[in-house]
Amino acid sequence: MWFLKKTGPRLSNPAAERQTNGKTFVSPDSVISVLLGAVFVVLCTAVLSFEAIEQKNWSAVLAVMVIITLLSLSAGSYIHLFQKRLVQNHIRTISLILLFTLALAATKIGILLTHHSFWATGTAATVAIILVLSYNQRFAISMSIFYCLVVCFAVGPKADVDILLTTLAAAVSFCFLLREIRTRMKLLEVGTLTSAIVFIMSAALDSWKQNRSPDLIFTNAGYHAAVTFLVSLLIQSLLPLIEKLFHITTSMTLLDYSDANQPLLKRLAIEAPGTYSHSLLVGSIAEAAAEAIGRNGLLCRVGAYYHDAGKINKPAYFIENEMGLNRHKELSPTMSQLIIVAHVKDGLEMAKEYGLPSVLHQFIETHHGTTLVEYFYNAARKKYDEKLYEVSESEFRYTGPKPQTKEAAIVMLADSAEGAVRALAEPTPPRIETVVHNMSMKRLQDGQFDECELTLKELSQIEASISKSLAVHYHGRISYPEPLEGTSEGAQSQNNQPEQNQQL
Repeated sequence: MWFLKKTGPRLSNPAAERQTNGKTFVSPDSVISVLLGAVFVVLCTAVLSFEAIEQKNWSAVLAVMVIITLLSLSAGSYIHLFQKRLVQNHIRTISLILLFTLALAATKIGILLTHHSFWATGTAATVAIILVLSYNQRFAISMSIFYCLVVCFAVGPKADVDILLTTLAAAVSFCFLLREIRTRMKLLEVGTLTSAIVFIMSAALDSWKQNRSPDLIFTNAGYHAAVTFLVSLLIQSLLPLIEKLFHITTSMTLLDYSDANQPLLKRLAIEAPGTYSHSLLVGSIAEAAAEAIGRNGLLCRVGAYYHDAGKINKPAYFIENEMGLNRHKELSPTMSQLIIVAHVKDGLEMAKEYGLPSVLHQFIETHHGTTLVEYFYNAARKKYDEKLYEVSESEFRYTGPKPQTKEAAIVMLADSAEGAVRALAEPTPPRIETVVHNMSMKRLQDGQFDECELTLKELSQIEASISKSLAVHYHGRISYPEPLEGTSEGAQSQNNQPEQNQQL
């Protein structure tokens, strides 16, 4: 197919260049996304035009289809510009379509049965909660607005600005207030506050009409507020099921996996204590660095806890777990490299075995990216140079992939920087800054950050945060002089010295 053919990197003909741009625009992912969008339009039209289809009012059906198509094109343009990963992830696109379709169907059925518009408010709140838990806040707000515009058609021709603003009040409030769930009461607290906002909005809109009694105004506002709170209560109870259905990992789930009593972490602490200590430190460093650039610090910390889980299989072959015996002395550089690289694959297998959330898998498989195992590569070159055997660099690289998210890139840099600083004889703050910067530039020049959209400004902020964290951890200690023997000061000093060192 013509749109799948590769083109050369350089084109001297402007017309050919424009043609190439057109070809790259029509990609298989784009075609599939357009088809999925068309399916969504058809499903929405069928749900929203149920009565018109039953009455064979095809002009009304066509009108609804045109409106839904225009709204979908707007939403699709936004996704194409700001959420390109969603275009490439068709499973998540299908999940989003199913979420919207089921919510619209529930609204339509509820209104047909009860003839009350509070169903629209309830489904709008449900969609907003699931979106803000599954995606970033900006995307959740945008798609929630899109849903609120569409759900008005489920109410029918009687829908007015009251329904639109009430559903928007519920959806946008949840998106703004519910960025993450770290406690079990968070969702209920946000639900209570959002219910109050919805009540005020609904009552104010009904009062503005000046043709309704106070009893009717407060009753209608109470229905909308009550269903908003019930939605938060329902999702709170169904949160584990929602996480599995939509492949969501909330902050509360991440906190559960950060518990030291988790089976895999317990194994790591017992069988590879050096690696466990290193992982805890990397987690603390990565969390601070992520928060410095406005990313998910909790995700970085928990991901760092498990990033070296594969070392459990052969802990003694990694320097942090060595007990004075270097097992690599008896092995060839090639065999040592195979053992070192294998801990990534072993870690992924363990993550699946212990049921770790898929969002944590990325930290295991990308924390080395495609970097070079330099120590054994240089050892191999030194060993085989005399025999005129050329050592291939590709044989001594990790298989990857490279970090796909900024959080994964942060853990990669924190991991490598901590190991490099630990090897310093005198880790002073200036030396630590130099080591962290050199490691950062090394990873950048090696192309390890090419796929995670990390900017140079963010990289500089990450460097500063990692350097500060490592300087605090590896701070210098005062060297106390040995006390003179036979003096009371010396005896007292000997008794107090452990206490002094502990304070430092």
